[in-house]
Amino acid sequence: MVHKIRELLNRVYPVNIIKVESVTDEIFRCTAKEGNYFARITNYKSFDEQLEEVKYTDFLYKEGLGVSPTISSINDKVVERITLENNEILTVLYKSAPGEHLPRNEWNADVLKELGRQIGKLHRLSKKFEEVHPITFINDWHDNKEYNFLKYIPIEETRIREIAKEVLSSIKTIPKNNANYGLLHGDLWLENILVDKGLALTMVDFQDCEKNFYIFDLAVPIYSALEYSFVGGGNIIEYGNSITKAIVEGYQEENVLSSEMLEKLHLFIKLKEVFEYNLMHMYWDKEKLTEDQIRIMNHFRMRIEFNHSILMGSNLI
Repeated sequence: MVHKIRELLNRVYPVNIIKVESVTDEIFRCTAKEGNYFARITNYKSFDEQLEEVKYTDFLYKEGLGVSPTISSINDKVVERITLENNEILTVLYKSAPGEHLPRNEWNADVLKELGRQIGKLHRLSKKFEEVHPITFINDWHDNKEYNFLKYIPIEETRIREIAKEVLSSIKTIPKNNANYGLLHGDLWLENILVDKGLALTMVDFQDCEKNFYIFDLAVPIYSALEYSFVGGGNIIEYGNSITKAIVEGYQEENVLSSEMLEKLHLFIKLKEVFEYNLMHMYWDKEKLTEDQIRIMNHFRMRIEFNHSILMGSNLI
């Protein structure tokens, strides 16, 4: 398969790719004479959605935000159609981003403050982008199937379904305006952020970009850091409070975050938590769950059913 992909990419793009390696089912690392690239090959989103997403990220790149630029094809297209195993599939080629994934124990307050600053800049530029390019194809968050919690969470899980329904209805009643709602990354967990030695950050994988309340882009990395990057050596509650404080302070250096929206940070972290639990029901085979999958699902069930907040004691909220 990778040999066929290399052949197709070399036909379509003005680069000489020597080697292709699979990173995921949709992402391929490409080594070329001209440098390193990543190819995204997927029909996860429609042509129009992907084209709008790429216009957005290329705009961000030209405005100086740390994102990966796209490489136009020989047909001068940023989203190309290729035929793979008799199926037409959409392809985007990105220049490899600088930086690397930090080890978990290096996600400290200094790095996360810089992340908050870059998210603030991202949202400020998103507003500018939408003024020039009104969004037509990228969905509002609640129209994406991943938020259809009541379709996928089993009927017998009555308590979780009640909480999921309450979270959705609470967020949908928040008044939307240009200051608090718009186009955002949507999946800024720590694996989608690269860091170089000078603390310059690059955001990758905008495939799940959506229109949502901007604070969701703060909730996701806070949630991600608490789930994956805390490695002990202290109190996780204090760690959660310190990184939340750092991200918020960094954000406020670049953009306005109202106290009304900040008070709802807990709510959006709960949205992310239920979102992750819903994905398990969407994509895991319930007849073939591994021991680790059962353990993870039960941890989520306990946390959600008890309505536990992972930001207990935060002095920001």
